Amino acid sequence: MYGLNNLKQTIIIDQKSVDCPVVGCTVKVERQKVSFKREAKFNCPIHKIFISPSTFEYETEQENLLWYDSIDKNLFDEIKKVKRESRIARDNSEDALTWNVFRFLDRQSLLTNFLSHLSQKVIKEAELILWSYSPKEKSGWTHLKKARIEFGETIARGSEPDIIIRTDKALYFIEAKLTASNETKPSDLKNRKKYETGGNRLFSQIFKSDYETIAVKEKRYELMRFWLLGSWIAKQLKIDFEFYSLVTQSREQEIEVDFGKHIIESADRKFSRLTWEQIYDFISPLINNKEKLKITEYFENKTIGYISDGTIVKAFNV
Repeated sequence: MYGLNNLKQTIIIDQKSVDCPVVGCTVKVERQKVSFKREAKFNCPIHKIFISPSTFEYETEQENLLWYDSIDKNLFDEIKKVKRESRIARDNSEDALTWNVFRFLDRQSLLTNFLSHLSQKVIKEAELILWSYSPKEKSGWTHLKKARIEFGETIARGSEPDIIIRTDKALYFIEAKLTASNETKPSDLKNRKKYETGGNRLFSQIFKSDYETIAVKEKRYELMRFWLLGSWIAKQLKIDFEFYSLVTQSREQEIEVDFGKHIIESADRKFSRLTWEQIYDFISPLINNKEKLKITEYFENKTIGYISDGTIVKAFNV
């Protein structure tokens, strides 16, 4: 896996070619335009990566994952049966980042400590549900399937939070972003499904603003859906609901205010901003072991590609 310590600080990009970003490599590949393609003319034959002016992609997904022993491989393969979209081989993939960080917390039995630290609750039990796959059920999580149906979605194309953690005290939804933003709106403006009517009109109980304002004008469609479905599921489970927008420290600093003005929070239902750097700060003081050193080095060297002048971009302020 390539990071800040073995990638060039700047690459040469011209109208026809792009440098391989790996330090010491003299290979130039044909410049990609419009959309990213995995074709031989864009591949460095030495380092086996597909290159564009802004990023690169490994030949296999495994190369971008820190944890891929037999247990992880089996879990990853099962997740892919329910996960709809995946660009995990891409260097700037938020899915690969999500796997690397949250599988570390899970593998090291740190989820309960992290969540207790995050929400000031004493969490004793936690199940990590990535991209709707429940390891306990060995399938898509039943409660999310029911919520999709309740609000007029289809199971196959319904809302899919990146991270769900079911605990004994609260249900956590975490929507992870790396380079993408939280601005989304419906692809079909006329089809509101049953968002406003499902769950005995739960929408009117947990939102201050109307659907049109939140989903279309303010472009908070994805956040709206997760707040709605998560609140309904937590109500069925009779536990609290906490929804986090997970972003880098430098991005969307006003998201709590921007989305918070549309929602009704309570003692058992809240929305918060969380940063990847906060997770790093939780991990870094832990006693060193092989996996802890691996994940901290990953954070410290993670990049998110190159800007238009060919300068590399460090992912995190750590």
